[in-house]
Amino acid sequence: MSVPSRIGMTASCACGNVELTAIGAPIVSNVCYCGDCRQGSLQIEALSNAGLVRNPDGGTAYILFRRDRIECSKGASLLKGYKLRESSVTNRVVATCCSSAMFMNFDKGPYWVSAYRTRFQGDLPPLQMRICTKYKSPDVVLSDDVPSYQGYPLRLVAKLLASGVAMLLRR
Repeated sequence: MSVPSRIGMTASCACGNVELTAIGAPIVSNVCYCGDCRQGSLQIEALSNAGLVRNPDGGTAYILFRRDRIECSKGASLLKGYKLRESSVTNRVVATCCSSAMFMNFDKGPYWVSAYRTRFQGDLPPLQMRICTKYKSPDVVLSDDVPSYQGYPLRLVAKLLASGVAMLLRR
């Protein structure tokens, strides 16, 4: 695997039995307010001994990596995926040892993994955007420290597409 090693990040569950390793620069660091992310976070937070998944403003913070640049380096057998509906193509993956939300992925298709930002240690990439803000609670006032978008901005779509092309070209 020819992956740039200039940036490496580690995420772990609350008890340390599960660890993710990400290599290379993330695609984006964002907070999502969509209904599925909100509902998925509530589903995980309802698990026994689970911590908070959502930010105080109701958004769910992620760091997105190409699928070929993130892996479970410890405790893979402890991971369990949860679906919002049987027909959902997304899985919210939790460390069963301590009910820690680890990442969200897809059954097939998209080439990225959305890892829960709160699971990472060390220097985190700065937050770059807030998306799907039209679904946030009306009483939440977002700061203007990063751009906020009511839906999925072209900027995000372009980053995802560029990362997909780079992955296909093995760059």
